[in-house]
Amino acid sequence: MSDGEAPRPRRRRLRRILLALAGVLALVPLGGAGLVGWTLPGEGQVRTGLAAAGLAAPVRITYDGAGVPLIRADSERDAWIAMGWLHARDRMFQMDAMRRGGAGRLSEWAGEGMLRSDRFVRLLGLARRAEEDLAALPEEVRDMLEAYAAGVNAWIAERGRFAAPEYLLLGPPEPWTPRDSLLWGKLMGLWLSGNWRVELSRARLLAAGLPAERLRDLWPEDASAGRPDLPPRPAPGGAAPDGRSDAASPAGPAAPAGSALAAARAVAGGHLDRLAAALPAFPADAPLPASASNVWAVAGARSASGGALLASDPHLGFGAPIQWYLVRVELPGGRFLAGATSPGVPLIVIGRNERLAWGFTTTHSDTQDVFVERLVPGRPDHYETPEGPRPFLVREERIRVRGMAEPVPMRVRETRHGPVISDLDAPGGVGDGGTVLAVAMANLAPGDTAAAGLLALNRARSVEEAARAAALITAPPQNLTVADADGRIALYLTGRVPVRRSGDGTLPAPGWDGSADWQGFLPFPALPHVVDPPSGVLANANNRVAPAEGTAFLGRDWFGDWRFRRIFELLGRAERLDAAGFAAMQTDAVSLFAREEALPALRRLVAPPGAGGDGVALAAYRLVLGEGRGAVADGGWDGRMDADRPEPLIFHAWLRAFGRAALATGGVPEGAWAPSAPEFLRALLGAAVRADSEPEAAASAAHWCGPGGCAALARAALEEAVAELRARHGADPARWRWGEAHVARFEHPLLRFVPGIAPLVRLAVPTPGDGETINRGTLRGGNGPDAFAHVQGAGLRMVLDLGDPDGAPRAIIATGQSGHPFSRHWGDLLEPWRDGTMLRLGGTANPTAGGAAARIVLAP
Repeated sequence: MSDGEAPRPRRRRLRRILLALAGVLALVPLGGAGLVGWTLPGEGQVRTGLAAAGLAAPVRITYDGAGVPLIRADSERDAWIAMGWLHARDRMFQMDAMRRGGAGRLSEWAGEGMLRSDRFVRLLGLARRAEEDLAALPEEVRDMLEAYAAGVNAWIAERGRFAAPEYLLLGPPEPWTPRDSLLWGKLMGLWLSGNWRVELSRARLLAAGLPAERLRDLWPEDASAGRPDLPPRPAPGGAAPDGRSDAASPAGPAAPAGSALAAARAVAGGHLDRLAAALPAFPADAPLPASASNVWAVAGARSASGGALLASDPHLGFGAPIQWYLVRVELPGGRFLAGATSPGVPLIVIGRNERLAWGFTTTHSDTQDVFVERLVPGRPDHYETPEGPRPFLVREERIRVRGMAEPVPMRVRETRHGPVISDLDAPGGVGDGGTVLAVAMANLAPGDTAAAGLLALNRARSVEEAARAAALITAPPQNLTVADADGRIALYLTGRVPVRRSGDGTLPAPGWDGSADWQGFLPFPALPHVVDPPSGVLANANNRVAPAEGTAFLGRDWFGDWRFRRIFELLGRAERLDAAGFAAMQTDAVSLFAREEALPALRRLVAPPGAGGDGVALAAYRLVLGEGRGAVADGGWDGRMDADRPEPLIFHAWLRAFGRAALATGGVPEGAWAPSAPEFLRALLGAAVRADSEPEAAASAAHWCGPGGCAALARAALEEAVAELRARHGADPARWRWGEAHVARFEHPLLRFVPGIAPLVRLAVPTPGDGETINRGTLRGGNGPDAFAHVQGAGLRMVLDLGDPDGAPRAIIATGQSGHPFSRHWGDLLEPWRDGTMLRLGGTANPTAGGAAARIVLAP
């Protein structure tokens, strides 16, 4: 659970390769601006013919001042063609990078620096699986994808290597195919599913000698209620929310089951370490992080407008341009679609039509398992199964790499469970101890109908029709929250959830005996959906979405519910809620993890530093904790992660140093677990507070803090953190600022490596929040100067009011609508995004957009 980086030699080679691109773009200030200028789409009045694309009637497009297009088409098919043309016009390179990422072809552009990513994707076979799924989709879905591809290809045919500035060096983009659009879903299904990497991390820790009973401390079992329709219940007797006996309690099950434990220990630690190094990691060369998004909705009875309200803000990795593209589509008969698309896909991903609004969060159900496969002695091309030896399925891949004369060969094996990930370490060879690791992923199962589900959702007109659409969304596992024009709301779980013969999916399982095999997937009606809750409220923030005692086992590992609790806290402040209030909630920067759990525990554990020394540590302590132990009235900081305050910086530096020291004391190798993981820190601080009264808590605290105790470790961590901050920010803690360290950077995927060009196209802004605030501000992590950089958050915020007579979503994206680094819409929405300003997608009163900036007619 640590962030990785591409190896330095690869990064250096990538920089050398991209110097050529820098030379092309350097022509701009030297008088060659016309070359790049030709790649800028025209503005004003434009008429272009798309006869070859199959348009049936003219399509009229109007851009507003923010670069948001309004498409008026006579049919859905014409709108899909126009969407393809617009996406290509404004985001062609981003689309191309996405499909190359899904096909394992980024190295053709970027060189050896992306080989780690390409090898992983080729091993999983995403492109091949997308082709197979395309052939099985209903005809109307294939027709939609073909229409979209025709629109994209019309732009490519018209512009060639001037389709985007990057192609001046790379050559014209290849034609778009329907399969390419399915790769978007394959990538989302891969990166927003879990939890096979955590299984590998646990196995690495066992191999490193961590006692099995201490694994539970690193990610304690969640004890929250799992009710998206109810606020966290207060526990009796002043206990913590959601029934925890202490807010920082390390609740958890006993040590892992014997068979899984034995299988995990059968894998040599050296192999696991090398395998971990061979896997792409966010934010270096993996496109998405492990968790994402907020959503909440209220029924019409709770809304000031009388219509149901829904807010959705997905939290993905930052880049320029951002993954989202805003649009409104108007069709005959008063039909419309408005919201956020993802370039490469013709449909609205988050948004609304005239009767239904929808948003998503990642469920984090456990839909991936690692299996330990035994090789047959003397027959390395066979592995053991309950029915006897079976040969591996084998295919050969050849990866072209920019700067290399010959393609890189890759031999890929698959077992009955899935691809052999051990081949990333020792391709084609025998794994350590006569075993190899294979991964089973629900998102790789055949018959993926997610594209059909998203099309049905765009057409749905009620919560019942949304349910039928949700049943078709096979990957990734998501919480689809919907609100309809009748004032109703619902939350549906999507995605395939495996039924295991035994085990809970927390560790690699034995593959040779079938004891942990999957026995199919839970049927859609068996998933814990919520429709028309009596509370009139639904919310999720990647926390547990169903009770632990429910009939559907979704998984053991759940992220803390701090954002969810804060959402309900804010929703409870008004009897009737409105769109403006929802938008304000999306920018809330209060961390309940800090306010209710970490800060009270630190006050109880750590006394103020002595008056000796230069007083910097004491000043920092008082800013965060006030007067310390026993201080209630003057308790210090309240956990608000404001960019213009010093306390968040001190808090995060302190906890990072504390977690780092605890992991080292407990025998966790550096990089094997994230030291700032809040679930671990909550467990550790809670154990430290209760160590004097509970034997189990004392054992946990002793393991992680050593004989000196957690109070001493925390005090030393404060001194270490303050020394680091002083070296970077000066000697006066009151002048330190969270926003100086917590900067959101949006960088071009290739140009960020080019000296001289990177600063010209980089977008950056200081931001509030952290990983546990509604306004998500996930930190990069690690130990370098960018450890607190903001790398993941709400690149899109949207509020949908079904009572709005204009049917106009309020929305904002983090960069701009254009993917052209020299367009005025490359980064013009960054400051409005930072400030919480919203655009209106249609209707009246758009405070940022201004009037029409371009009018386009696409003619048959």
